[in-house]
Amino acid sequence: MRTWLVLVLSILPLMAKKPIPVKVVVVTMFERGADTGDQPGEFQYWVEREKLDQTLPFPQGVRPLRMNREGVLALVTGVGTAKAAASIMALGLDPRFDLRKSYWLVTGIAGVDPKDASLGSAAWAEWIVDGDLAHEIDAREIHPGWPTGYIPLRKSKPYELPRREPDEGETYRLNPALVEWAYQLTKDIKLDDNEAMRERRLHYAEPAARRPPFVLKGDTLSAMTFWHGARLSDWANAWVRYHTGGKGNYVMCGMEDTGTLQSLTLLAQSGRVDLNRVLVLRAASNFDQQRPGITAPESLAETRIGSYTAYLPALEAAYRVGSRVVHEIIARWPASIPAK
Repeated sequence: MRTWLVLVLSILPLMAKKPIPVKVVVVTMFERGADTGDQPGEFQYWVEREKLDQTLPFPQGVRPLRMNREGVLALVTGVGTAKAAASIMALGLDPRFDLRKSYWLVTGIAGVDPKDASLGSAAWAEWIVDGDLAHEIDAREIHPGWPTGYIPLRKSKPYELPRREPDEGETYRLNPALVEWAYQLTKDIKLDDNEAMRERRLHYAEPAARRPPFVLKGDTLSAMTFWHGARLSDWANAWVRYHTGGKGNYVMCGMEDTGTLQSLTLLAQSGRVDLNRVLVLRAASNFDQQRPGITAPESLAETRIGSYTAYLPALEAAYRVGSRVVHEIIARWPASIPAK
């Protein structure tokens, strides 16, 4: 009751005012400490470098909002699809903001498939696939001929066809033209590299894993469970192929994006947001599987927030690539991009 009273009291003085038109919403998922001045999470570079100096109360979320004079609004959703869905819905229903012509940039770090990209690389997703909506049988009890005990919802065996249409939120496809525009705008941006990243990628045989960091187009698997290992990476690739009819290619694993897309989809149905103006950018802080010579549990033990091999370079890549798009959107706003 007290939280809602604080919210009402904070909003009442603004209700008589015209809602603030927001040009770009930057969606991040976590911050480690303060908004500025300490070891960064996904939020901090945006706050510091985009001069998001206005702090707005947001008691219905996990952290106050930040905004600048250019019309950029940023938030932290909290980790996982549930918190992301709740935070985005809370923002979308907030009467202080006019989000009807806003662009949305969801940007953060992720694990990467070494078959597709290297540490520190940044991928624009066209397909966002959910890794949670499913049936599951323990691996010790699955049919001997099955490749996995993970089964699509409403099905009785792995990758059973025909796939259900429409689905229940397993798959979201972003505006292909907008994704391509963002990729073309940023594909030549130079990304940070360092000796630790160079040493780590030499352990992997895949050509993409051995490349210096680069910008690419690649799709995201979103799941509440932080999974890890070569076998689960194989599952992720097959799961994304199945749910996109072979059109998507799993590259990055995150934990929030289908929650964000679910809320944006419902908000779009009420005319509050435009789904054609949504982008998802993930940058690789770690590989999604063990390097040769160690086990998946040993590799997972090395995978801790803040100590990933490419933690800071991935945060830098997410900001450097994402901000290039944000600045271009601001210059053109409220026009549709690409031009119709």
